[in-house]
Amino acid sequence: MLGSLSLLAATPFAFRSFSPSPNNNRFLSSAINHQIAKQLATESGRGSQKLLRRHVFPVYRRVSYGSPISAVMTDDSSTVTTSEEDTQNIGILDIDSALRQFKDHFQYRIKKYVDQKNLFENYEGGLEEFAKGYLRFGFNREEDGIVYREWAPPAQEAQVVGDFNGWDGSNHKMEKNEFGVWSIKIPDSEGNPAIPHNSRVKFRFKHGDGVWVDRMPAWIKYATVDPTRFGAPYDGVHWDPPPSERYEFKYPRPPKPKAPRIYEAHVGMSSSEPRINSYREFADDVLPRIQANNYNTVQLMAVMEHSYYASFGYHVTNFFSVSSRSGTPEDLKYLIDKAHSLGLRVLMDVVHSHASNNVTDGLNGFDVGQSSQESYFHTGERGYHKLWDSRLFNYGNWEVLRFLLSNLRWWLEEFKFDGFRFDGVTSMLYHHHGINMPFTGDYNEYFSDATDVDAVVYLMLANSLINSILPDATVIAEDVSGMPGLGRPVSEGGIGFDYRLAMAIPDKWIDYLKNKNDEEWSMTDLSCSLTNRRYTEKCISYAESHDQSIVGDKTIAFFLMDKEMYSGMSCLTDASPTIDRGIALHKMIHFITMALGGEGYLNFMGNEFGHPEWIDFPREGNGWSYEKCRRQWTLVDTDHLRYKFMNAFDRAMNALDDKFSFLSSTKQIVSCTDEENKVIVFERGDLVFVFNFHSENTYDGYKVGCDLPGKYRVALDSDAWEFGGHGRVGHDVDHFTSPEGIPGVPETNFNNRPNSFKVLSPARTCVVYYKVDESVEETNGINVISVSETLEMDASKQKNAEESAILVDHGDKENPQETNDRDTASFDEELQKDGAKQENIEEPAASVLDKKIVGSKLDEPQVEEMEERTPDD
Repeated sequence: MLGSLSLLAATPFAFRSFSPSPNNNRFLSSAINHQIAKQLATESGRGSQKLLRRHVFPVYRRVSYGSPISAVMTDDSSTVTTSEEDTQNIGILDIDSALRQFKDHFQYRIKKYVDQKNLFENYEGGLEEFAKGYLRFGFNREEDGIVYREWAPPAQEAQVVGDFNGWDGSNHKMEKNEFGVWSIKIPDSEGNPAIPHNSRVKFRFKHGDGVWVDRMPAWIKYATVDPTRFGAPYDGVHWDPPPSERYEFKYPRPPKPKAPRIYEAHVGMSSSEPRINSYREFADDVLPRIQANNYNTVQLMAVMEHSYYASFGYHVTNFFSVSSRSGTPEDLKYLIDKAHSLGLRVLMDVVHSHASNNVTDGLNGFDVGQSSQESYFHTGERGYHKLWDSRLFNYGNWEVLRFLLSNLRWWLEEFKFDGFRFDGVTSMLYHHHGINMPFTGDYNEYFSDATDVDAVVYLMLANSLINSILPDATVIAEDVSGMPGLGRPVSEGGIGFDYRLAMAIPDKWIDYLKNKNDEEWSMTDLSCSLTNRRYTEKCISYAESHDQSIVGDKTIAFFLMDKEMYSGMSCLTDASPTIDRGIALHKMIHFITMALGGEGYLNFMGNEFGHPEWIDFPREGNGWSYEKCRRQWTLVDTDHLRYKFMNAFDRAMNALDDKFSFLSSTKQIVSCTDEENKVIVFERGDLVFVFNFHSENTYDGYKVGCDLPGKYRVALDSDAWEFGGHGRVGHDVDHFTSPEGIPGVPETNFNNRPNSFKVLSPARTCVVYYKVDESVEETNGINVISVSETLEMDASKQKNAEESAILVDHGDKENPQETNDRDTASFDEELQKDGAKQENIEEPAASVLDKKIVGSKLDEPQVEEMEERTPDD
C-alpha cells in the first residue's frame, strides 16, 4: 500500500527516475507499511503514536512554524524538516472533533506530504520546478537542435522515428542513463529544425524479449489519426509552430467569482449537425449562448486526447495532447481566449485517476512487464480497474509524480485554463476504488488500510501546486464517497480542493422521477438531501450532468414529458397536462438544486432548455451515427416552441445570483418542510424562497417565516409568463412583515423565524422574495426591480447576443420520418409539423389546468427543525 515510503532514503537527481530500493526489498517494505497503516487507523489512544515513530519516521528537529504544512506552503524556497510533534496542530481536527480518533492517520499522510515536498526541494529545486517536466521531457528546442527525452527503464535499445527520417531510426539511436531516461539531440539542418513542425514521430524501442515496438511519445503535445483508415492507431505529431502561426493570448483571466455557475460542455457534440464540432466553432457559436445565460464558468470535457470517442474523453491516451478531433492546440487557445474575453473562466475536466488500456497509442504501451517502480502503473490487479478496463497509476513513483504534476502545470500555463475538475477521485482515494462500496458515512470507511495514502498525497501535492501557480484557480473533485477533509486546505491537513461535486443530488432526482408519483414526494427528504453536505466544505450542486444523459438513461425533461416532447412543445396549442407539469417541475427541480444544494451550480450543455432524449456516441451498435451525439439548438431558437421558456428561466436563475450573490452566502436556513401542503420555505442570504410542489393546491395567504423585518417583493417567479407559466403571482405587490414571538427566543417564533409575511403560492411554482431597501427608495427615488423585470427589459439585448451566435438549421420540412415513443427521428423533423408560419404567438392561457385555491395557512408553526449551514467561504 505505502511502498513509496522507501523514497525517504533516496537521493534523486533532476530528470532522473527515482527508484531507490532494490526490488527484493520493495515488497517487504510494502507489506510492513500496509500493516502500519492498518494499525494507525485503528489504534487511536493505544500507543499508536509510538508505533508511528518506531517504524516510520526518524526524529527531526522542530521548526519555528506553527504547522509543518503551513511551513512548506508559505516558504517553498526553504528546506523544511519536521518532527512528530509538528503534526499535532492539524486544523481539520478542530473543525470536526469526530476526526480526532484518526489523528494518527492525518499525521502519517501529512508527514509523507511534507517529506515529499522536501525531497523536491532538495533534488529538483522545489515542487514548482519539478512540475516543469514538459520543458525537458518529450521534444523540446534547445541550442541548435531538438532534444528528445523519454523515461522507459525496461527498454534495451531505443530510437526516435518519424516522417523526418523515413521511419528509419538507425541514425537516430538514443542513449539511456542510469535512471531509465533515454535521450537524443538532433541538430538543426541548414538552420532549420531537423524534425519539421506538424510531422509525425514515434518512440521505437526494444524490450526484454528482443521485440521492437513503436509507441506514442509519453509527453507528445499533439496526436492525429488517419481518418481514411478504420481503427488506425494515432501518431504522435511534433507541434512547434513558427511564431506567425502561434496563437497569442489577448485577454486576461477573469477574476474568480464568488460562486461558480458552471456550464459543462463537450466541444465535439456541441454542433446542431450530426458531426464533430470544432474548438473555433464552439468559441464563436456556443460561448455567446453561455454568456447570454449568465454563467460565469465553462467546464470543458474530453480535452485530453482519447482514441475512443465514445469514452466521453475519460479513457485518455495522450495526456499532454489536445484532442485533435476538434482542432489543433492553437484552436483550443483561441477558444479559451474567446471565453476570457466574454468574462467566462474555463475549467478542464482532467483525468488523472486512470489511463486508457490502449497499447499502440497510449501510455500503457510503455508497460512491457517491468516492475511497478519502472512503470507508470501498478503491476497485477492493483494496476487495473476492472470496471473501467483501464490502467491505474502508481502515485508513489517519482517519475509518475513528475508526469502528472507537470501535466497540470502544462494545461494551466500553456493554455491558460483557470482550474480543473478532477475526474474519478473516489477511485484514487481507495484501493477498492469505490467498487461495491456503499458509503454510509462511517468515518472508518475513509481512514483505514483501504485508503490509498500515495494517491491522497499526490492530490495534496497537486492542489498545492495549482494554488502556488494560480492562486485564483478553481479546483473541483468528483467524489461520491464524501471523504472528510477533501474540500479543506492542505494547510489544515485537508486534501485541498475548493469544491466537491454533490453527486447524491442527481441520484435523488432520478429516484423520485422513476419511482415516486407526485403525491409521494417528501419535502423533508428533498430538503435533507439537498443540504446534506459537510460543514465548511463547499459543494457544486447539479440536478443532472452528462452522466444522467448517457445512453440507457434520459434527461430530466425527457423523464418528465417523454414522448409528448415530440408533438406537444408548440406554443400554437394549449399545453397538455404532461407538458405543463413537465416544464413547471423542470424549472423547480433545477432551481431548488441550485438554491439549496451547494455553494456553486453546474448545468450540462443543453439541459438548460430541456434538451430531450439522451446521448449516444457513434458506435457499432447504432451504426456509427451522430444523430444523438449533438445539441439541437434549433429547439430553443425556434420562437414558437416551449423550450425557450426553460432557457429563459435558466438565464433568470443565474441572473438572480448575479444580483444577490445568494450562492456564496453562508446563511442558509430551511424554516419549513410542509409535507401536507408540499411546500418548502428557506432563506439563502437575505432572499426568501417558497417552493410549492403540490400538483393542484394554490395557497392564498401562505405564511412564511423570515429573518429581517421590512417590505418584501418578488425577485423571481417561475410562474411568470416569460417562463411559460400562468402569471398568477403579482409582481407589484408589497409584502410587509409581522414580528413573531419574543425577539431572540426562537422557540416562540414562527417556524423559528422572528418575522413573517404572507404570499400567494400557486401549485408547482417557486417564487423568490427580496427585502426592499426602503431608505434607498425614499432617498434616491430608485425603483428596485425584480430579476424577471430586469430580464424583460434586457430581452432585446440578450436576443441580439444569441442571434450573433446561432446557426439555424431549418432542415427538410417535407415528409418527416414517423417516430415511435423513443428511438425515433430527430426533433427537428417532428416539430416542423407544428407549423413554423406563426407570426404572432399568443401567451399560453392561464386556465390550462383547473387549480384549487386553499385558504390562508394557519399560523401555527410546522413541526420542522430549523437547519442552518455555515459553509466556509
